[in-house]
Amino acid sequence: MKIGLYGGSFNPIHVGHIALARQLRALAGLDEVWLMVSPQNPLKQGRDDMLDDHLRFAMVQKALEKEDGLVACDYELQLPKPSYTWNTLQHLKEDYPQHTFVLLIGGDNWALFPRWYRADEIVRNYQIVVYPRRDCYIDSAQLPANVTIAETELLDISSTEVRQRVKKGQDISRLVPTAILPLVSEYYR
Repeated sequence: MKIGLYGGSFNPIHVGHIALARQLRALAGLDEVWLMVSPQNPLKQGRDDMLDDHLRFAMVQKALEKEDGLVACDYELQLPKPSYTWNTLQHLKEDYPQHTFVLLIGGDNWALFPRWYRADEIVRNYQIVVYPRRDCYIDSAQLPANVTIAETELLDISSTEVRQRVKKGQDISRLVPTAILPLVSEYYR
């Protein structure tokens, strides 16, 4: 199978994440997209508003229960910290040799990609699909051969916005899946 790896903190998962995963699955011709709940991002250290890994994973699982081809994945939570994409990809290749893995990342992460651990080796060994993010221009003429841009819809929703709205007692019902609305309202207040 051809599996798209869509990593993120999902702190919390929201409808934008799910809509994007559906689009990427279709545009990149993927059998499945694994929404991989990540521990602390090495490039985003020092966040104190991060919900426990297993609670975030449980919410992703619940949010994706009725989503065809979208899979909640806690694989990276089992690996040594800090979490480096190269290490995750190597472990996945060893544990799932029957699958082809495609890295799905936002334009903001592509801009930081040269700072990623073993970035050159990732580019040499894996297909990467980059989706647009607001204020992140990507020159497609400068991309390596195995890196493509997926023309997905720009969804203006962020986990930060969801957390802030919960803290202010504002409505989030259109921002998060109904299945996890009570959990998000409780965990982030």
